[in-house]
Amino acid sequence: MLSRRAAIRGLTFTFGVAATGLAGRAVAATTALAWTPTALTPDEARLVDVVAELIIPKTDTPGAREAGVPQFVDRALADYYNKAQAERLRAGLARMDADARAAHGDVFVALTPQQQVELLAGYDREAAAAQGQVAGEPHFFPLLEDLVTVGYFTSEPGATVALRYDPVPGAYHGCVPLAELGRGWATR
Repeated sequence: MLSRRAAIRGLTFTFGVAATGLAGRAVAATTALAWTPTALTPDEARLVDVVAELIIPKTDTPGAREAGVPQFVDRALADYYNKAQAERLRAGLARMDADARAAHGDVFVALTPQQQVELLAGYDREAAAAQGQVAGEPHFFPLLEDLVTVGYFTSEPGATVALRYDPVPGAYHGCVPLAELGRGWATR
């Protein structure tokens, strides 16, 4: 049977953990995925899930998580990216966790949103600085941003809610005299 002293000690610990924010970190680090990754490890998939939601958060439109972007990234790595691209992204994900541990003592998904955004902003600055350089391997962050962006805007929520969608853009005008059109248009 639980004594009053043990109950108070447990409540004190619970309130202390909640007050210091450790509970949120522990929950964030162990949150189960609602899907099973095929190319990513579960830890990499959780990291992609958090980063994608930070890049395209839920506002009045669906966020990246709701649009299935982490699953898109996993599928792209499994089916479409060559080995070098996939390894570059995986090395970048490993670097994100290593940088988070070095700077804040915990993995990226366990950090506060502010700490996560600060790390992502640093990667964005690094990638912008390295963009004009020819030597060396390209930075991983633009690859991740591109995957998130393409995954979001090709998803149903991204294409129909975040963007305006018109299945037949413009009006149809058949049998228009060529003189009215002027020069014709060509596309590639």
